[in-house]
Amino acid sequence: MQVPYQKSTAALALSTDLAKKNKQVERRKLVLRRFFSNRLAVSGSVIVVLFLIIAIFAPLLATHDPLEMKVQDRLQKPSSQHLFGTDEFGRDVYSRVIYGSQISMLVGFSVVILSCAVGLVLGLTAAYYRSLDNLLMRICDGFMAFPAILLAIAIMAALGPRLENVVISLAIVYTPSIARAVRSAAIVVREQTYIEAIRALGGKASRTIWRHMAPNCLSPLIIQATFIFAYAVIAEASLSFLGVGTPPPDPSWGNILNDSRILIRQAWWMMVFPGIAIMATVLGLNLLGDGLRDLLDPRTNKSNKK
Repeated sequence: MQVPYQKSTAALALSTDLAKKNKQVERRKLVLRRFFSNRLAVSGSVIVVLFLIIAIFAPLLATHDPLEMKVQDRLQKPSSQHLFGTDEFGRDVYSRVIYGSQISMLVGFSVVILSCAVGLVLGLTAAYYRSLDNLLMRICDGFMAFPAILLAIAIMAALGPRLENVVISLAIVYTPSIARAVRSAAIVVREQTYIEAIRALGGKASRTIWRHMAPNCLSPLIIQATFIFAYAVIAEASLSFLGVGTPPPDPSWGNILNDSRILIRQAWWMMVFPGIAIMATVLGLNLLGDGLRDLLDPRTNKSNKK
């Protein structure tokens, strides 16, 4: 009599697993359908992916060595030989802009990873431990009281002009805003009944934070990360333009703009093309962030359904 019971139990378990898998597949299809129906998210993704491809395949896309100097070709206008013209040392501006995308993408990704990791820990800690909330948030407020670029310049002045220091300084500047965004989302979760029940039953703090609170903070974190990426691209270019960022002769969009300051009337192409690259990258990231906000914001989703 036990064999039919065992078979029915196994069949029930199998059907339950299949139902869960079907729900997951349907959920993924729904997310993809909503993503591709959002014009902002799709447009931003296309632009960002395009610049990522340019950064990855820069050695194949560049037509010249970005560091090669040819004095006889200095300050040439855009032509078939030099698509974006040349600078005052005869270096190909097109190749330098292509290789400069590597630095911008690398700095952007590194700053996002560092600031999101540290900000997530600080935000969750402040939201869960009320005794630390006031202290951590006052520290974040102190950093956020300074203009971001001025604080980054001060940190770079102390650390020195190196690419690693650019990442560290920008991560320090943008971590407080990440921590505040995570804290705001985590406080809402902390007040839920099931979190209070877990704490009353003696649940571990680390398990409560990372299993129940952290997943509910991913949506605002992802949205904030896209804007931090855009800010990091602009800030890196600004620091390099001011001479405290990526040190020359490494090609950077900010370095190219810095070289073009004195020669703007003679060589307009030195400022126009890296400026377009910065503008397009930031535009794509902002479009992607706006699209993700519309997709992940439950209030927007409800209004769209209506």
